[in-house]
Amino acid sequence: MDLRVDRSARPDWHTGSQCPPSVGGLVYCTGGAARVVRLLGKTGDGTRLLELHLLDEDAAPFYAAASNVLVAPAPEN
Repeated sequence: MDLRVDRSARPDWHTGSQCPPSVGGLVYCTGGAARVVRLLGKTGDGTRLLELHLLDEDAAPFYAAASNVLVAPAPEN
């Protein structure tokens, strides 16, 4: 099964391919909002492999390609 993040859920957020996420950054993935725990090697599509932790659950961290997450926009000053 190939899960893909729903881009319409956060239309003003960029994909991890367009705006690479950083450690501690907020992302939206197929499981919901998550924090980036670690950046790992590259995936087959050239984006980084991310270790993520969902904000709403006590679930164990899991992994996703940066191309399959949405990155929160930078706060405006």
